[in-house]
Amino acid sequence: MQALADVILPVFLVISFGYVARWRNLISDSQVDGVVWFTQTFAIPCLLFTAISRLDLGQEFDWRLLVSFYSGAVAGFALGFAGARVLFKRDWEDCVAIGFVALFSNTVLLGLPISERAYGADALAANYAIIAVHSPICYAIGITTMELMRNRGGRLRDTARRVFSAMFHNALVIAIALGFAVNLSGLPLPRVMDDALDMMVRAALPAALFSLGGVLYRYRPEGDLRTIGFVVTLSLVVHPAITFGLAKAFGLSTDALRSAVVTAAMAPGVNVYVFANMYGRARRVAASSALIGTGLVMLTGWVWLQVLP
Repeated sequence: MQALADVILPVFLVISFGYVARWRNLISDSQVDGVVWFTQTFAIPCLLFTAISRLDLGQEFDWRLLVSFYSGAVAGFALGFAGARVLFKRDWEDCVAIGFVALFSNTVLLGLPISERAYGADALAANYAIIAVHSPICYAIGITTMELMRNRGGRLRDTARRVFSAMFHNALVIAIALGFAVNLSGLPLPRVMDDALDMMVRAALPAALFSLGGVLYRYRPEGDLRTIGFVVTLSLVVHPAITFGLAKAFGLSTDALRSAVVTAAMAPGVNVYVFANMYGRARRVAASSALIGTGLVMLTGWVWLQVLP
């Protein structure tokens, strides 16, 4: 429990700094939006590009691992989408954004450090396999579904063109594609470029978390508590439960089982707000779910660590 506190509390405090700064009018809404724009357009793409370009793609990608994790993630998206529509009567585009909250786990900021503290650095190979395709898969699902909802009644060809355009105008997806291109080509980046990217990477997560706090002040969970509670339950309970059941059925190794379930059990990541903000939909639910889910991982993460071998 202390290890979880050591990992999660600093994250929670940085978000709180942003919340308090906006609450006390030390920064304005437009300044918060500026930090959000910087992180989602520049800093986080640099983080993703750097991580993927340096990833050892030669490690084994076990289909059973990926199916176990992403079946749980897609189930969370489907249940979040359906629940938002049936239970909470949200419009179709809000439903997509809410489903995305249940789909996108915080695989890097929480999943990696908690797995390392619990099982050691040598047990992280499966974590990296999940992370390598996490953003492309999740954004492909989210953007495709959102464009289908926005283009209801339109021609399929027009929808496909909108999806393609949205995917390849998304800075995060572009950064991931470029990261894979550099990795697979084996082309070394100039040292000065590496150093510049490292500087951007160091700014990405703190700035993203701080801006999330400022956003949360604006989108406080007034009237959305039931929706937030529903989607956080999908993220912290349903997703890891499905992953655990499939991983056991597939006979995954102990290390892979641990990595898959711990990663699935993480709270919604900062990118759920990035996605919601990109379309201007369900931003309060996304921001609050990320914060509340992160706090609840103190309890639910400890429970999952007790369940795992």
